[in-house]
Amino acid sequence: MEMSQIDGRMEGWLYTIRHNRFGLQFSRKRYFVLHDNNLTSFKSVPSDQNEEPDRRASLDCCIRVTDNGRESFFNRKILFIFTLYNTSNHLDQLKLGASSPEEAAKWIRSLQDASQKKFPFPDCEFVSHAEKGLVKFNVSRRSRRKNSVDWTNYSSVNVETIAPDVIAPSPWKIFGCQNGLRLFKEAKDWDSRGRHWDDHPAIMAVGVIDGTSEDIFNTLMSLGPLRSEWDFCFYKGSVVEHLDGHTDIVNIQLYSDWLPWLMNRRDVLLRRYWRREEDGTYVILCHSVYHKKCPPTKGYVRACVKSGGYVVTPVNKGKESLVKHMVAIDWRSWNLYMRPSSERSITIRVVERLAALREMFKAKQGHGFAEFVSGEFMQTKSCLSKINTIPFKKEAKRTDLELVKVEEMEKPSSARNSLMDLNDASDEFFDVPEPNESYEFDSLIDNSPFSQGHSQLKLPSPSGIVKKLQDLANNKKGYMDLQEVGMDVNSTFIYGATLQQDPNLTMPCSWSIADPSTFLIRGDNYLNDQQKVKANGTMMQMVGADWISSDKREDDLGGRLGGLVQEFAAKGGPEFFFIVNMQVPGSAMISLALYYMLKTPLEEHPLLHSFVNGDDAYRNSRFKLIPHISKGSWIVKQSVGKKACLVGHALEVRYTRGKNYLELDIDVGSSTVARGVTNLVLGYLNNLVIEMAFLIQANTAEELPELLLGTCRLNYLDVSKSLKER
Repeated sequence: MEMSQIDGRMEGWLYTIRHNRFGLQFSRKRYFVLHDNNLTSFKSVPSDQNEEPDRRASLDCCIRVTDNGRESFFNRKILFIFTLYNTSNHLDQLKLGASSPEEAAKWIRSLQDASQKKFPFPDCEFVSHAEKGLVKFNVSRRSRRKNSVDWTNYSSVNVETIAPDVIAPSPWKIFGCQNGLRLFKEAKDWDSRGRHWDDHPAIMAVGVIDGTSEDIFNTLMSLGPLRSEWDFCFYKGSVVEHLDGHTDIVNIQLYSDWLPWLMNRRDVLLRRYWRREEDGTYVILCHSVYHKKCPPTKGYVRACVKSGGYVVTPVNKGKESLVKHMVAIDWRSWNLYMRPSSERSITIRVVERLAALREMFKAKQGHGFAEFVSGEFMQTKSCLSKINTIPFKKEAKRTDLELVKVEEMEKPSSARNSLMDLNDASDEFFDVPEPNESYEFDSLIDNSPFSQGHSQLKLPSPSGIVKKLQDLANNKKGYMDLQEVGMDVNSTFIYGATLQQDPNLTMPCSWSIADPSTFLIRGDNYLNDQQKVKANGTMMQMVGADWISSDKREDDLGGRLGGLVQEFAAKGGPEFFFIVNMQVPGSAMISLALYYMLKTPLEEHPLLHSFVNGDDAYRNSRFKLIPHISKGSWIVKQSVGKKACLVGHALEVRYTRGKNYLELDIDVGSSTVARGVTNLVLGYLNNLVIEMAFLIQANTAEELPELLLGTCRLNYLDVSKSLKER
């Protein structure tokens, strides 16, 4: 699908994604134009810049963009979805789809820049939530011209986007080279020379492939006929359940002719997660799970993938890609003749698929990847048809409001340019035809996943809808991580002291302070040389932590009576507290709260003082987290990464300003990408040492150098030992 960026405008074909009155999801093709902070849509390519659009909306700092991953639709399109929503009114949102992940990434970045570069607003009028129920910004045309976005610089990749912000040794040791691939094994802390082999070692193959990272990603995700052209292990595969746009459950059956003699056929059931980094790198991660809809198959032995996946990084200006393929697998072989060395040789054979992938790209010269689109999702099980026919509870609620109440609501004049205005109900019956659409509607219905031998579209029964909504309300899931743990109920406790401290780093389920020099931050001359330096200390001292489970969100822990913060407030001392409360949704809401104390007056730290007393838009643009998995599996380290993140741009954050504290309640479940990473981390939590650093980003020479607010080290956390909030 064509997309262009000319003279500060970004334009191209996208799909609007909506639910109709029956709860069925559908897409409509529209031509979108983004100019300054104005987003407009047309039913055809506009003939000139003055043509009146069909729909329009204005973007400001209240607009957020989330990446929803990829979805399939009953007309066999695979789209990469992203959603714009208004933080002051979550019903005001627009879901769009692009035909490729690269197009989606460019639109997401451009929309984010368009909304963020409107801050601060010199000519805006602020209306509080309490007074009007929304936030309204009236920006003058003059300021819009002054702050226009330079889209031509989008292609330039910021150095900070690529380089890690953590100093850590590589855990991989090379042990050979075969078929043009370098072979590595994961060395343990007690095996610095890489000589010892585990029973089920993690093995990685690394090679360069002559193809774009997007084409390689599409090929690796395919479970259709294309996979048989390079994956000699693959027999057939299917998607058991589509969890969200970044996560699914897949079942893959393997050929037996490449396995040792007398070894039974194997299959794997994997939870597969993917994401795209800002520099164009694609990460695909997977590990074994149990699913009630896909029990072990007769005639197959189910192997256990402890961790595995791919990292595809563009090199040579994107013309080639550096591909890493890693696997750690228990083949579940009980035969006495199958020694660990034999299992290891099988795993090495698996990662050698990378050489076959490289040769296929050479033979096709980077072409021939379109057929994966029509082959993959049509082989999925019945769960995909359920996704397209059964409305989600949240989506159904928004659809009802949109179809019934939008005209009845009294809205201020600025609300006429809301995101919902780009979603008109009449669009349900008009779509722009695709260039290659030559099939009749009847044939489409006959071949769709909704119809299996029936001539009419099968709608969900009322009882089926009720059951689905009940399952969503209870947050049930059809799969279970092999390392999943339960919860314990505990008694009352003091906020700020529910997680024990262990300076010796030996006690499980405890916290301590991480070494600040592990993390890299912006130095004095960063604006000129883009260089980061080791942090040499922290502004605040970590004084406590909470590890709590509850059936609801636990906000404003600093304001709870009897807690650590309120004890100091009662004494009237000068101490100021900074609380980071990370909330992880699931069968129970897990809250990890970290307490930092400043002993000197807040006014002595201008940047922190501006952050504490600033508004939410300013805070969202400055608060950074640097993560680091210092001990743990490769799959977890790869999923978390070592790059600083502006938390407020990726997740929803609620700020609570108290007398002697500021608390940040971070909703990890507000992002599909973050939720996928967190679910993966929770499965390995007992075996992880997690380190984090927090800071306020410095953007000007007066604010440099940066200084860490604080660090923490979390040792082998255990969900079953979290304290239950009544």
